[in-house]
Amino acid sequence: MTPTSIAVLSLSMSADAFAAAVGRGAAHRPSLFGAMRTGLVFGAIEAVTPLLGWSLGLAASGFVAAVDHWIAFGLLGLVGLRMAFDGSRRLSAAPSDRQPAVRRGLLPLLATAVGTSIDAAAVGVSLALLQADILAIAAAIGLATFAMASLGMMVGRAVGARLGNVAEIAGGLGLVALGSAILLDHTGMLG
Repeated sequence: MTPTSIAVLSLSMSADAFAAAVGRGAAHRPSLFGAMRTGLVFGAIEAVTPLLGWSLGLAASGFVAAVDHWIAFGLLGLVGLRMAFDGSRRLSAAPSDRQPAVRRGLLPLLATAVGTSIDAAAVGVSLALLQADILAIAAAIGLATFAMASLGMMVGRAVGARLGNVAEIAGGLGLVALGSAILLDHTGMLG
């Protein structure tokens, strides 16, 4: 993968964490330290889950080598469309329904971080099929998620949850675009 593709992937994967962090920030109004602590939890979990998915994908790669680009396209496309759909659904909802209730404490934070990183495991599967440098990509995803979740907490503190939904839509569309580019590149349609 090119550095540009890694950057798009990292920012796209961090969009749902950003959206969740905006909601948490709006509800909890954290200090900068609190925002960075939340960002660290989101970033660490988001960096680990593609490694888990990559391990599973690597085990299956010999069986699916002929269709790996279709699998990557399908996984990235489905994850991206789900993110865009969820963000747009909340964006068009009544103001009181735009963001789920946010609870305080470590357990709800971990549950939210794991929930927003499940899609990174699916992306990890597709990266194994593409024989990508998973350590560099996982580190980039983790760093981007740390930064975006920390920023999301502070943005949520300042402006509320609406911006998080727009970011989730943009991140989802970024994943769809990346999956499409992989498909076009591997089928020779890109050049």
